[in-house]
Parts: sequence; C-alpha cells; structure tokens
Amino acid sequence: MMILEINDLTISVQADVLAEIDHLEIHEGDHIGLIGKNGTGKTTLLNTLIGEHTADKGEIKSYTSIELLPQLKAQTGRKSGGETTQQYIQQAFANQAELLLADEPTTHLDTKHIEWVEKTLRYWKGAFVVVSHDRAFLDKVCNKIWEIDQEKIQEFKGNYQQYKEQKDLEVQQQQLACQKYQDKKQQLEKAITLKSEKATRATKKPKNVSTSEASITGAKPYFAKKQKKMQQTAKALETRLEKLEKVEKPFDEKPLRMTLPNQHKLAHKVLIQVDNLNGSIGNRVLWNKANFQVKHGDKVAITGMNGSGKTTLLQKLLSNEDGVQISAACQIAYFKQDLSLLNAEKSILENVKEGSPQDETMIRTVLARLHFYRDDVHKKVHVLSGGERVKVTLAKIFLSDSNTLILDEPTNFLDIQAMEALERLLIEYEGTLLFVSHDRRFVEKIATRTIAIKDKQVQDGGRASQDFQKQPNPSDETKDKHDQLLAIETRITDVLSRLSIEPTQELEEEFQQLLKTKQKLEG
Repeated sequence: MMILEINDLTISVQADVLAEIDHLEIHEGDHIGLIGKNGTGKTTLLNTLIGEHTADKGEIKSYTSIELLPQLKAQTGRKSGGETTQQYIQQAFANQAELLLADEPTTHLDTKHIEWVEKTLRYWKGAFVVVSHDRAFLDKVCNKIWEIDQEKIQEFKGNYQQYKEQKDLEVQQQQLACQKYQDKKQQLEKAITLKSEKATRATKKPKNVSTSEASITGAKPYFAKKQKKMQQTAKALETRLEKLEKVEKPFDEKPLRMTLPNQHKLAHKVLIQVDNLNGSIGNRVLWNKANFQVKHGDKVAITGMNGSGKTTLLQKLLSNEDGVQISAACQIAYFKQDLSLLNAEKSILENVKEGSPQDETMIRTVLARLHFYRDDVHKKVHVLSGGERVKVTLAKIFLSDSNTLILDEPTNFLDIQAMEALERLLIEYEGTLLFVSHDRRFVEKIATRTIAIKDKQVQDGGRASQDFQKQPNPSDETKDKHDQLLAIETRITDVLSRLSIEPTQELEEEFQQLLKTKQKLEG
C-alpha cells in the first residue's frame, strides 16, 4: 500500500534548484537509502517531506504518520553519541510512526553502535528513508536506493551493492554505445574521403574515349555531371555524420605511478617498531604495553570502540614516545580533522603544490580523481564546503614529500563518491599506510592488516576483512543471543507504548512474558 506520494516537486535553497521530482512513491515495507554527493539536497528533501522546508512547487501526499531522526542530535547529560542515537531511535519507535526519516544515523558511531542501528532498522515494521554514506550499512538495511544526481532523483531496486551493479552495467552499456558511435563515425569519414577523392578524379577523361572523340563530342559536361553526383553523395554523408548522436566515452582512470622519497631503500624494511609502549593518559589506562611493527608497504587499519585509544596511539607514534622507533628513511604525513594544513586564501592547486615533489600533471590527476576538474582547481579554499576541504587536505597529504601516511578518520564528511575515489587512491598507493576508520567497507577494501584495541589490549591482527568484521561479535552464539535480545527489547518498547495509550489484559500478559524471555536470555 502506498503511504506517501510526490508529484511534480521542485526543491530549492536560495534560488539554487536542488532537485526536480516528477513522481516518486513510498510503499509499506520500503527501506530506502537516499544517496548523493554532499550539497545535493538530501537533508533538504527529508525536511520537505515533513513540512519543515517549503517546496517551490508540486505536492506531497502523505497517508501516514512521519517521524524524523535528525542528523544533529541534542546531547543529553553525559550520554555518548551512540547512546544518544539509541535513545532517538527508541523514541521514534515508541511513537509508532509508519514512516521514519533518518538523517545520517551512524555518523561518529563505532562499530558496535552502527550494528545496533542496523539491527533495529531491520526489525522496523514500517517504511523508512535513510541518508547514509556507510555502504555496508546501506547493504544491510535497504531494499531500494534513491540517488540524487544532477538535480534529478532516480530509483534503483535492491541495496547499495545491487545499485552499484546497475550503475556499472550502465557504464558498460555506455562504453558499447561509444564504441558503436566511433565505428560508425570512422565508417562515414572514410566514405566521405573516398567520395571526395573520386569527385576530384572525375575531371579526367575516361580511358576508352580517345582525345579526338572527346574533342568532337565534348567530355566536359559528362565529367561535370559525374563530379556533381559524387559531391552530392559526399555532402549527404557529411549530413549523416553531423546528425550522428555523439556518445561520450566513460571516464577511465589510469593507474598512478608516484615517486616516493627513499623508495629504493624501503623494500621489506621495518619502518615503525613498537616495544612495550605505555597506553596511559594520566591515571587512565587505555591499553597495557603495546608491541607491534609496521613494514614498508603495509596498510594497517587501527580499530576499536570509541574511547579505546586509537587516536592516542597515533599521537604516541607521531611523538616518537619511549617504546617507539621510527626508521630514518620513514617520512610521515598526518591527516587530522582540524584541516589546519590549508591556507584559506590560496587556491586548491596552490595549496596542494606547496611542498609537493610531484609535477603539476600528477597533482591535477589526483585532484581530478577527487572530482576537482579543470578550472575547479583555481577555486580559493575559503569558498569550499567542509567535505571539499577534507578532500583538498587529503590530496595535499597524499602528494606530499612522504612515504608513510597516517590518517585519522579520513572518511568523515565525505560523500560515497569521494570515499570510493579515496579508496582507489589508497589501494594504488605504493607507500605505507596507517589509518583509523569505523567504515567497515573502507577498511575491508584497503587494509592488509589490522591492529585492534580491545579489552585494554593492542592486538596485532590478520586480514582486515576478517578481523574487523568479527571484532564486535566474538562468536555466532553471542551474535544470535544479541539479535534475539534486540528483537525482544524492540517488542517490549512497542508493547509499552501501546499499554500507555490503551491498556488491556492481553497486552499486560504479553509484556510480562517478554520480560521473562529477556531475563532468560540475559541468563
């Protein structure tokens, strides 16, 4: 059953059109992921659906109750970001809205809390539209994707991975159409050249006509007529060529080949050696003595829950504290979220070139990979959005005079397209990489190793795609019990809200039975 309908809608902010929607519908059971580049109007669309932003034109027909889970959540007391998000979701569920609009519910959450949000939304009985840049999250909770691109919204069936497969298929079809266009274009150009050459040769007298005969009968009219006919054919071919619909070739990224300092000395070399590194800050112990090493070419993800000490570990490495030995050949570039590396009055290109040993061609190539094309590179930093400044900072660090990158939460504030572009750059990077990230897909694609901070221990793990996924769930039995508890807690919240509105004996008995089941599971 349809619960919301959008017709002929135009949404603008300060005279800038963000989206034009001909027709969209939301039905019961729709779990929709809303994606698009930063600034394309995702949050504005959600606010328009609940009436907090007025559309320029069009209509929204709602046949249900709507609840908004905002991106910026008010902190209450000493609750963490994860606890605050849990509280918001539980409250939204208790309100029993049939349509939930959730704006970036996983931002700044660690893996444990992200999985809690995932499971809660999977048990959601109503429909929802969720804005997220977390691809693993979108894969687990969505059955439709809405993409905002070039002021239009296109709907795709399935989760994010299935959306990507459909987009990849579109690229393949465009490549085939481009090849077909190029073949036809070359065929017409060759035919035009051939007819033009024949028309030129048509001024010569035929071989079977003698000179005396030609002088008597007059060969010129014959040649002129033949030449004109060939010229007309060539002109017709040119018209066909002009009317041929041009198909652009999809952008094809070339692999990067960067020259890194001391690269010839680094093969198989240990760049960072950590022995019995103290994990205390004041009286607080984040971890006991840490021991690990990082070799040239390693791509190491540092994982752990919020507050476990990941950023502290990076800072201790950078400070070269007791227990840390860094090779003289190791040259480090560090990314942190304050973006202090940028000069706001200089252009993108000027900022990135400053201190970089790479030539301008390489710099422009990397900037293009991060979606700064042509004259974009001459924009001053002070006019850029927060996400764009993050990309410029990452480009500056990536292209700096270094062979080791240390990145602290590099994907915060990046849209999915920028995140995937950064992924490709880091996968191709031939230096050494240490990074902190809660984005599971990002870790799986890039990391060759993990260092996990868990239970006040620094554990040197194996493959990230295995270790990172298993970290929050020690065993299948624990995971099953966690899922059952979540289902029970969700059901308890539902029953409590109904009891408060219209209490009945049946609901009271169900509530007591749920409590007993919960106590049994908790053991």
